[in-house]
This record gives sequence, structure tokens and C-alpha cells, in this order.
Amino acid sequence: MFTPVDEAIARLRASSRLLADTESVAIAEALGRVLAEDVVSAINVPPAANSAMDGYALRRADWPGAKQAIPVSQRIPAGSVPQALQLGTAARIFTGAELPEGADTVVMQENTADGRQASVRILELCEPGDNIRPKGQDIAAGDMVAKQGARLRPQDLGQVAAVGCAQVCCFRRLRVALVSTGDELAEPGSEAKPGQIYNSNRYTVRGLLQAWGYEMIDMGVAEDTPEAVRNLLLEAAERADVILTTGGVSVGEEDHVRDVVAELGAIDLWKIAIKPGKPFAFGHIRGSGSETPFLGLPGNPVSVFVTLAIIARPYLAACQGASHHETPFLSALADFDHKGSSREEYLRVQSRHGKLALFSNQSSGVLTSLSASDGLVRQRVGEDIRRGDLVDYLPLSTFG
Repeated sequence: MFTPVDEAIARLRASSRLLADTESVAIAEALGRVLAEDVVSAINVPPAANSAMDGYALRRADWPGAKQAIPVSQRIPAGSVPQALQLGTAARIFTGAELPEGADTVVMQENTADGRQASVRILELCEPGDNIRPKGQDIAAGDMVAKQGARLRPQDLGQVAAVGCAQVCCFRRLRVALVSTGDELAEPGSEAKPGQIYNSNRYTVRGLLQAWGYEMIDMGVAEDTPEAVRNLLLEAAERADVILTTGGVSVGEEDHVRDVVAELGAIDLWKIAIKPGKPFAFGHIRGSGSETPFLGLPGNPVSVFVTLAIIARPYLAACQGASHHETPFLSALADFDHKGSSREEYLRVQSRHGKLALFSNQSSGVLTSLSASDGLVRQRVGEDIRRGDLVDYLPLSTFG
């Protein structure tokens, strides 16, 4: 009996627990890190009302009309502290400069004439408050700048910096041990012997884990014997927060991973109604006083990507302390027909002229179907897709 995809994800989430402790991180090094504490601003941004334009600051009531010049009493560049505005005068002001006390209007330079050092004509007057950024317009003192559980993006780092924070409290990067299995695997750069293939899965997994902000511990390749698999899994359990394997979880005589995990701990979930990726397994290994979660990915390269991205990713995010675990599906138009099946299928597609074209070869062993595609279409169990249908679409950029 196969477990439906939604149920599998829900069961993994329900069993997840925070596995990372906290540390202080400089904001220059915090990109992609998950916040362990809220960041609350102690200041207003901007700290005082300032000009949104190069122009002239004045009291609107002091405007003498378009034909008469008004004296210029001071010059205010950004970063300087202005004096209170003298009655009946204007101040030359620049973008970002603090508004002088008494001014209620900034007229942009383009609406002035005869601008000299001593006076200027204001040709067109705007309403009070125009071209002025109020104190605290962006962030007010006491505002939450970034919330616990958020994975910090470049714009978040800028916002944290804007309130003067140099350090943030983050969860330590989740340590994920990767154990590759299979005597058929050769390392890129070496000579592949007869019957061998290069280990592409190692680099697909490494790339995804790095994009998600995790620390990957590469345990190497386990030989296809129970003893070799057992030794590497026990070592991984001592070094990592989560163990992830590729291959060895199916039903073949050389697939030892699932049986070894069951011996060392337990298999809590096996066989998912997903295509590609059916043999996915989840469980744990008992170590010295603790249990280390285990995620067993299939061996075929597309199956590895799909199960890691769709099923394992939300679980890893929860273990890291991230608050957002949902996979954000979009809607798009299908430019193909595809019959549904008894499993939830993830189809590789290419975006063409606003529609999605099906990649010609959907085999789980054809990695080209991922590298040449733009995204995945989710086809629900028993759902037939017809040309022109709106479908669930995941751009591959979602996964980093």
C-alpha cells in the first residue's frame, strides 16, 4: 500500500523537531540563515523627516507667489544637521537631507527658477507634506523588522542593517549527512569501469542542500554490503542532525539500506504514491542516547531531486527552525495532454510563450529532463491533463 504524498509530508512534519541550537551571526554572513529570535527596531527609519527630492524647503504660508523670489537662508546636504527655518525664507535641500524645523513643504528643483545662492522663485507650490518622508515612514521604533523562523533574504539583511543591528541570533545550520550507496558509482574525474556510472546524485543533493542553507557532511559511498552500510550509517548518526541516503531503499537483493535502518532503529514510512520516487523511506537510527532522523531517497537521479524537493524539503525546514514549510504552487496553462495514474506525478516541463510544454522523455533516469526544463507540473492521482487546462506548476527556481 502506497502512502499519498500529502499524507507523507504531513507525517514527516508531525514527527519533526528542532534539531539546531542557536548562535550569533554577523549580518554580512547571515544570508540564508534562519532567525532564532525576532528582530525589533529600537529606532525610527528615517530618524527624522527628510526630503524626497532635490529642491527647496519652506513654509507654504511664506510663499510670495510665482513672480517674486524668496530668500534662501541655508543649504542642507544629506548628513548635515539643519537650523530652524527663518521666517519668510526657503532652504536649499537635497534628497535624504533632514527637514529644517518650521518647513512643511519641499518644492522640487524642476518647479523653480532664477535659483541663485541668495534667492529663488517658486513657480508652482505643492501641498503641505508633499515630497517629504515623515519620521518613521519606513520603520517605527518598536516595529518587528524580521520574525523568528524567517530565512533571511538579501532584502531582509538590508532591513536589519537599516535599524543598526550588526548581529542576529540564528539557528545553527542543520548538519545533513549524505550516504551514497551502490558499487556501480564512480566519482567524476576518475575512470568509470565497465558497469559503473558517475555519481551525479551526490552533486544534485549537495547543490540543493547548500541552496537551502544546510551543511552537508559527505560520508562517501557505501559498498553494497549490510556491514558497509551499517558502519557508515552509525558514523553519520554521530556526526549529523539528519541522515540522507541515495539508493538502496527499494526491494532488490542489493538494496540493504532499508533493512539496516530497521535493524538500527525503525522505518516509519516506506513507499510513497509519487512518480518518480516511489521507494522513498523515512525512519530513524538509534545512537548513543538519541535518535537521528533518516531520509532514504531512491537511486534514480530525477527521483532523488523530486523526493528531496517535494517530500524531504518541508521536513528539513522544520528541523532547521524555519517557519514557512509550504511548497508554493503556481497556476499555468498546459500545452500538452497527459493521462493520470494511480500515483501523484511530477512532470518535467518547459515554459514556451506563456504555456507549458511536456519534456519528451519523462523517465526517472533521464537527468536531462530536469536540466533542460523550467519546472514541474503536479498531476494529482487519477487526474487527466488536457491541453489548455490550468495546472499546478512549480518553477525549478523555487528550489534554489
